[in-house]
Formats: sequence, C-alpha cells, structure tokens
Amino acid sequence: MLKLTARQEQILNLIKEAIENTGFPPTRAEIAAELGFKSANAAEEHLQALARKGAIEIAPGTSRGIRLVGAAAEPPPVPAALLMMSLPLVGRVAAGSPILAQEHVEATYSVDPAMFSSKPDFLLKVRGWSMRDAGINDGDLLAVKKVTAAKNGQIVVARLGDDVTVKRYRKTGELIELLPENPDFKIIRVAPDDEFALEGLAVGLMRTWN
Repeated sequence: MLKLTARQEQILNLIKEAIENTGFPPTRAEIAAELGFKSANAAEEHLQALARKGAIEIAPGTSRGIRLVGAAAEPPPVPAALLMMSLPLVGRVAAGSPILAQEHVEATYSVDPAMFSSKPDFLLKVRGWSMRDAGINDGDLLAVKKVTAAKNGQIVVARLGDDVTVKRYRKTGELIELLPENPDFKIIRVAPDDEFALEGLAVGLMRTWN
C-alpha cells in the first residue's frame, strides 16, 4: 500500500478519473483548476511527490506526460453484481418445441459463473431420481451448456421423442445409450429411427432447499 497524504490521494484519483473518462491524464493546469491551486507549479510539486513514492511516472517536456504505475495502475475491483450472469430456468418442455422457448422458462436466476466448470446457457429443473447416484436429485437445478456432441461418460440433457431426460452418455459404433445412475432405472437405447437430439452438457448443479 502506498502511503499518500490526503491531497496526494486526491490528485491520484483525479488522474485515474481523467484517464478512465478521456483516455488521457490531466495537465498541470487542469489539476490546479480542479483543486483550486493558484498555479500549475503547486500541482507539479504534488506530482513530483507522487512520482517519488512510485505511484506515477512523469515524462519531461510533455503537458500530459503522466503514467500510473504499480498498484495505482490496477483497475478498481469489479462489483460482484456485475460479475453475475442471468440464466433462464427451464421447467417442463413441450414435445417438439425448442428447449429454450419462452413458454418453458419458469424463472431467471442470477448466478456466479465461477460456480460451474464451463459457462452454462440455461438451468434445467431435474425431475425424478434416475441420476441419484451421480448426486443429481429430483428438484435440483442442473446447469447446462448447449452442445451438439458429447463424449462417453459425460452427463447430458437429451431429447428422445417427446421426452427430455438427464443421463450419462455412451456411444458404441452407431449405438447410443443413455445410462441412469440408479439401478432402479433401465438403460435407454436409442434406435436409429428414434427422434434423438443432444440439448446440452451438464456443467454444474444448484440445489435448493425449501
């Protein structure tokens, strides 16, 4: 942390604001006018003090030759609210319609993208217990990234005929199987003439408690 006087802190903030707003540092005359100094020389004295403390560098011979360095040059932290992303929550999906159709969206959640292994496109409300042993329970919100292909072993959201289901994906040759993670449920084998499509890849999970 730089140990600056209140006036030096004020001038440093003025320089930062000028650079953020215009792309250029202020002149000595502009600093003097902004802070009520009688002359640009007073501003120069404070700038030299800031340079000695390592907050700025001064290029001689130019009116705007001021450059922020070190900690002073670091951008201010981004408010946490601006880092959040909005995700639509998809409930029941009507047969044959796009999964993100407006009528399927039950709500919108503001979430931290750092929660997930990859940036998701939507949340899907899980129905049933077929993926219980993978830690995916009835009522959970599954974060899903839209994809058109998957690797064996990945947990996917798949559309099969009129149903949208969450299962583990396995493809052997031309045979596609959707594997449950609960012995009470059967493996789903996709026939060549079945209406089948991958809707997305599971990239995270949100659990709500009532």
